[in-house]
Amino acid sequence: MKADTREAARPPLPASILSQGQNLIVSIHAALDDDQLTRLQRDLLERVGRERARGILIDVAALDVLDSFAARTLADLAYMARLRGARTVVVGIAPDVAMALVRLSVHLPLTQTALDLEEGLEWLAS
Repeated sequence: MKADTREAARPPLPASILSQGQNLIVSIHAALDDDQLTRLQRDLLERVGRERARGILIDVAALDVLDSFAARTLADLAYMARLRGARTVVVGIAPDVAMALVRLSVHLPLTQTALDLEEGLEWLAS
């Protein structure tokens, strides 16, 4: 099976990626499994280059769980995006998710966090 056919056969991700100026805004609507997270990471990195994006804002407000793999994938994405010239900010981390990440000793290096979309966009603009 050709790669194009495999890509077309995959169901859409429960996340949307929108362009706003030089930024990509990612809204995750539901929990993503490991394959979907990896696919999102690859898609975003490809779009950073194609659209010459300078920033990525990832909104996780709809998530009530962020496991260690998801957190590591986001951290890796931020590092990879930085290597491609884009900064990353994650917004909308729920209090319970923040507590769980701290208890799991999950770190998000090179990833800025912000309370909400507005604050995240302000950070990207600075």
